[in-house]
Amino acid sequence: MIDPYVTLISSFPPHTPQLFATRQTPISRIKLDERLQMLTPEHAQDLALIENLVHWDRIAISTTDEEMVRRAEETMRSLKNQFIKDIIIWRLEQRTAVAALRRKNLALDVPKAGVRWGYGQWVGHIVRHWQEPTFALEKILPWLYEAKQFLEEKNHLGLERLLLSLVWEYYGRVAADHYFDFEAVVVYVLRWDVIDRWSRYNSKLATHRLERMLESGLEDFNAVFA
Repeated sequence: MIDPYVTLISSFPPHTPQLFATRQTPISRIKLDERLQMLTPEHAQDLALIENLVHWDRIAISTTDEEMVRRAEETMRSLKNQFIKDIIIWRLEQRTAVAALRRKNLALDVPKAGVRWGYGQWVGHIVRHWQEPTFALEKILPWLYEAKQFLEEKNHLGLERLLLSLVWEYYGRVAADHYFDFEAVVVYVLRWDVIDRWSRYNSKLATHRLERMLESGLEDFNAVFA
């Protein structure tokens, strides 16, 4: 008997190797959701938790950093799969680093003790090295300097391309060890979201979103997970 996940993954059209060369996703979300009905109830629930945490269009602009950190912690407690948890941790740590750059670009002070503004291993390090241009993380996160330049230049398109390319390349690396399992399904869906985000990207919309975030108040500037 053929494993249902072999059937499921075999039904997915392949993703393009070049993210920025594509103009649309290889499959519509409606058809993707139809095929994802082959997931077990437990895996379907886990995938929903993951998407609700990392997909841009599922995060309301009114959501605060503290709410997102709490959601991240709840999701991590619910998930048992370490491979999936590692992916989420990587994504949230990257977003935390970018959020710190955005805060500095707004000339905000270092986050106060007890303020839950980020997630992962770099939170304390960033606070301790707040006065450094890239928080003394340039050897570990060499892309931070380029991201900093894009922010200073208000180059929203350049920043978006940089961040999406980092995510795309990361997903490509971690996908190499998984083919016909739930982990492969998760990576496929996450890569689908990156393509969807890029194909629908519009610099004016991105600018408008950032302006709305700023209008919500600097104390609630929720750039970590946006």
